[in-house]
Amino acid sequence: MKIYTLATAVAIGLIFVSCIKQEPLNSECDILSVSLDYDILNRQPSIDNDKVTIIVKDGVSLTSLAPEFTLTPGATISPASGTALDFTAPQIYTVTSEDGEWKKDYTVVIEPVNTINLNYTFDNAKQVKAMGGSYDVFYEVDNSGKETMQWASANAAYALTFQASKPDTYPTYKGENGVQGYCAVLVTRSTGNYGEKLGKPMAAGNLFMGKFDMTTAVMKPLQATRFGVPFTNVPSRLTGFYKFKPGETFSEPGAGGKLVPVPGKVDTPNIYAVLFETTENMEWLDGENVLSPDNQNIIATAELIDAHPSDEWVEFSLPFILRPGKAIDKEKLKAGRYSITVVMSSSKEGDYFRGAIGSTLQVDDIDIVCLTDEEE
Repeated sequence: MKIYTLATAVAIGLIFVSCIKQEPLNSECDILSVSLDYDILNRQPSIDNDKVTIIVKDGVSLTSLAPEFTLTPGATISPASGTALDFTAPQIYTVTSEDGEWKKDYTVVIEPVNTINLNYTFDNAKQVKAMGGSYDVFYEVDNSGKETMQWASANAAYALTFQASKPDTYPTYKGENGVQGYCAVLVTRSTGNYGEKLGKPMAAGNLFMGKFDMTTAVMKPLQATRFGVPFTNVPSRLTGFYKFKPGETFSEPGAGGKLVPVPGKVDTPNIYAVLFETTENMEWLDGENVLSPDNQNIIATAELIDAHPSDEWVEFSLPFILRPGKAIDKEKLKAGRYSITVVMSSSKEGDYFRGAIGSTLQVDDIDIVCLTDEEE
């Protein structure tokens, strides 16, 4: 009797164990966050698709820094998190998923606060793979060819609509026949059935200094645009060139998310720049407050007011105008407390999904003209 009971118990135990499904190993391999000695950070690190940018205070040595990473569960990273490396040049980290099937390389850049470009030619763009194709990401380089900054756009969100495949079918892409070399092309496009169901039937082509946050892109699109990069100069003017052709019919979302024409209204583009102070509660601006008249963090703006259709390149020069009661604090400027953003869109009201399908803005040779030490 005892033998039978033991055998039965063992059998039942084996059956029970065999019925337990092993949890599948995680196949994700992403960097979720990064930390470094807070005393040397100028602001929170930025994590893009395959790049991590860490801005440190001016004067910090880059020869031996040890960033620590938080990864998707079970993933590993090489070099190991917390390893001291020489960041006078970018370092490549490889993240491997828990199941070992997937790997992803991240370029980690640590740089002082005062390394931003001031001249933008839009000659450089890399293609990023997306569902069903790839899209362009513009980037800037210094005199040695080293990448210094990536421009942000909402191309990654547009990929979710399955309306695009090649780069030139996305809202923002690199075009030919610029003032010199290439240019940036921004087009207002339909988001198809996907966007219509969400009440977001169009997507304006946009390009800006900052970061696009995919985690809020669908539910809170205005908060997905995180405007701003560190800036330590005194901006005087925003200059450049543009061409613009409005789409045929200005429309806005109506019942069921369908576009409804607005009689008599013609689409216009948007080009502007904003200098603002970063604080603990506002490290960046977003679509809800970037031009708000009551935003106390904004120091100065430069905005193209009289944009008009043109098949030829139109040159513009926009002065930075201080907000009432505001001034640029030299000590805050030196400490890296200010940020700047340049924003361009093919439809001025595109952030509210109003505009004309087909509106096309081309921009080239954008410069932020700054005061010299003597002029300051």
